[in-house]
Amino acid sequence: MAESDHAIPAATLSDGAFQRLQTAIVKGEIPPGTRISEQFLSTTFGISRGPLREAIRRLEGRRLVVRIPHAGVRVVSLSYEELIELYHVREALEGMACRLAAQNMSDEEIANLRDILDTHERHAGLQANQSYYQQEGDLDIHFVIIQGSKNKTLSDMLCGDLYHLVRMYRYKFSSTPKRPQKAFAEHHRIIEAIADRDGELAEMLMRRHISASRRNIERRMLEQRDATTSSGGSTQ
Repeated sequence: MAESDHAIPAATLSDGAFQRLQTAIVKGEIPPGTRISEQFLSTTFGISRGPLREAIRRLEGRRLVVRIPHAGVRVVSLSYEELIELYHVREALEGMACRLAAQNMSDEEIANLRDILDTHERHAGLQANQSYYQQEGDLDIHFVIIQGSKNKTLSDMLCGDLYHLVRMYRYKFSSTPKRPQKAFAEHHRIIEAIADRDGELAEMLMRRHISASRRNIERRMLEQRDATTSSGGSTQ
């Protein structure tokens, strides 16, 4: 096994480790706040220490893990206030991206958006109104619209620095009761506004869409906080 590891370029091993760990964090398989133990990850994922350390450095760059003095490396865990702030930023910036997309996307790119939405509609979780989680990159409506804005600064911010951190929480709350079908319908209206080249409407619809997601998160996190407080109180 060691011989086969040596035969694979270090960059390839690092890329593989990075992708596996990033997916595990985004999907909650390594939960927020978990301490990242090199020994545990090496054993669990079968990754040698060198590629693992490089992968962890890259995860830091994507804000998925943080180094805490005297506590080591942990998976990021946003507070309620930090997460709500992040969604307010998304609302403003993705609204702007949507308005620009209505101006700048080609007819072919808009047709691709509709194709992506058709693919989403066939997802079993969405049909059952139980979950609506989009794969990353070119299969993610939000990602494609942001790229379609043709604004590099917005793309760098929303598809770079913040993208996977946002995805982690989008995944976590993708199964909010009754929300999946509503979110899908909102995507449909946003795409039609872009197709009509109505930037003002497209921006308003995207802002409402993200605002609705934020309100769902606020409700669920406050319910969880209340449940934790109540549970703690009953044991004293």
